[in-house]
Amino acid sequence: MITIRDVARKSGFSEATVSIVMNNGPLARLIPLKTQKKVRSVAEQLDYHPNSFARALASRRSHTVGLMVFDIADPYCSQILQGIGNALYRSSYLPILTDIQNHRPRFKRYLEMLLERRIEGLIAIANSLFVEPDLLEAFVLRKIPTVIIGQECAHRFMHSVVIHNEAGTRAAIEHLYILGHRHIAFIKGPKQVVDSSRRWRGICEFAQQAGLELDSKLVVEISQPASSYRGGHEATRVLLHRRRHFSALMTFDDVTAFGAIHALSQSGRKVPEDCSVVGFDDVAMAAFYSPPLTTIRQPMEALGVTSVEILTEAVRAARAKEPFVTVHQKIKPELVVRKSTSALEHA
Repeated sequence: MITIRDVARKSGFSEATVSIVMNNGPLARLIPLKTQKKVRSVAEQLDYHPNSFARALASRRSHTVGLMVFDIADPYCSQILQGIGNALYRSSYLPILTDIQNHRPRFKRYLEMLLERRIEGLIAIANSLFVEPDLLEAFVLRKIPTVIIGQECAHRFMHSVVIHNEAGTRAAIEHLYILGHRHIAFIKGPKQVVDSSRRWRGICEFAQQAGLELDSKLVVEISQPASSYRGGHEATRVLLHRRRHFSALMTFDDVTAFGAIHALSQSGRKVPEDCSVVGFDDVAMAAFYSPPLTTIRQPMEALGVTSVEILTEAVRAARAKEPFVTVHQKIKPELVVRKSTSALEHA
């Protein structure tokens, strides 16, 4: 392994000078530019790279942040991770990614491992079952800045970035209402998932204002959080079995909508001719599904970028021992109209 001593010997400068130049220390500005160029040229010839582990020990900084996701295979997680990755690439922080795979013991174990590696901050993409503020208390006690994506956090030392769920479902049901639909069925998310109640609240608020009656027989709730495609398929079959007329269907998320469209197709009902369908999230597949799905677009990359911006500023403030007000950012989604919805004939 090439060391700083090798660079010093070949360049003719002291190890101290080489160290200052290669680490771009505060004293680097006092070293002549010609000397700096010579040192870097020799380092490049020898393929020398500063030992980041040694630097971390000396500075007591790891320059790493932890990323926790509940399921890396979930399209929701992957799109947010893309935003996080792009934002971290422009910073000086290296991410350590952990996938808890909807498994509570993994969540606890990975938290311990991240603490052992002296991460400087944590970003957790939440689903309501597995990101527990009480367990994250260890990060607060050690004054490690933490940002939760997708779950509003009441803890005053934890930051959060969430979607305005109520605004999203209001936009979705208003879209169906404008198209003339009055008999609308709903597939609600699981009770355990906080977003479920917030999305339903947006629907109820619009219905009350518009004088739209919500038929309880046209509402089905998914029971298992981790199987939304299957849940959407089964919930739609339940709705069809009740033989209650509906011309439109609102689902908890896009994957639920995919399952619902499959069930409708199996029953001989075409989308959107016989039933309009709306999802929520705008995962990558939504635009290419058959038919392309009308949905509520969560700016998921923006969620990731915003979380990194909050985290890096919080880390900077913590190291400088400056006050930093807890940030709870709520981002408004937008309606994306595609071919799974259409105007109701003879509305």
